[in-house]
Amino acid sequence: MTSYFIRRFLLIVPTFIGVTILVFALTRLVPGGPIERMLNEAAVAGGDVSTSVGTTGGGSLSDAQIAQLEAYYGFDKPILVSYFDWIVKVVQLDLGTSTRYTEPVWDTISERFPISIFYGVATLIITYGVCIPLGIVKAIRHKSPFDNVSSALVFFGYAIPSYVVAIALLTAFAAQWEWFPLGGFVSNDFDDLSFTEQIFDVLYHAVLPLIAYVAGSFAVTTMLMKNALMDNLAQDYVRTAIAKGMSFRSAVFGHAFRNSLIPIATSFGNNITLILTGSFLIEKIFNIDGFGLLGFESLVERDYPVVMGILVISSLLFLIGNILSDICVALVDPRVKFGSGSEN
Repeated sequence: MTSYFIRRFLLIVPTFIGVTILVFALTRLVPGGPIERMLNEAAVAGGDVSTSVGTTGGGSLSDAQIAQLEAYYGFDKPILVSYFDWIVKVVQLDLGTSTRYTEPVWDTISERFPISIFYGVATLIITYGVCIPLGIVKAIRHKSPFDNVSSALVFFGYAIPSYVVAIALLTAFAAQWEWFPLGGFVSNDFDDLSFTEQIFDVLYHAVLPLIAYVAGSFAVTTMLMKNALMDNLAQDYVRTAIAKGMSFRSAVFGHAFRNSLIPIATSFGNNITLILTGSFLIEKIFNIDGFGLLGFESLVERDYPVVMGILVISSLLFLIGNILSDICVALVDPRVKFGSGSEN
């Protein structure tokens, strides 16, 4: 098993290089980069609406100035040379400088870490903490009124996009009834509050966004748990254990439950990326300055250093998450043996 995970970790390097070089090339080939954006802004500020973006000479900047900008942003070099320079800096933990905020990319990203980690971890805890017990109860009480009503509710939440849920919650509970704030991560007087009041203030602002975050994932995780447990309860080893005198409760939690966690464990590692990426639509609706909104705005504003910095973090989390999924499967399923050959 050790050799298997060593190989998986070694595969992170070529996969990471392949993903980043593809996106890096796209940032150089698509129109509307930071230089074109500067030309547009200069044209609008100067009232020169006839400025032609992408041309040299006829705009508000001279050819020499455009050449200096291209050298500053690294656009004067071939793509592979620029990528090599960039990847060398990444290895040195230097993600470059934001063209929009004119500050180090790491500083721009790290400011959003606490917010994104809070919502990501809270979403995972609520999702697994509620959906796994709910799936167990639904499997045991299959086709009961509780099962039918809860299935209708979770599928109703799954059918509605998360951003629609966010808008509905914001309109009803914040704008109309004023039970919760209209947005933001904390109140304006957050620094003046005591530590206990600060905790309640964060939770108070997080109620509606967290409901919107978990609304869509409830159905998938709940039904995945229910169906897996029902399949295992129908297996011969469970019926044999009950026939030998084991109580139904012991058969469920002593045998069937662990095997039913395998589908959940398979997708657990991939959900790690949710801790940081989040949803830019929900963050936009609730005015949460998180990681997802930063990525979306950086892409719109053609802030390529920040886009690549977010790609570095999210791709590494995704690749490591796949390995964590394998580890989780190996922990819950003793039949899985990762070796040089096939799984047993």
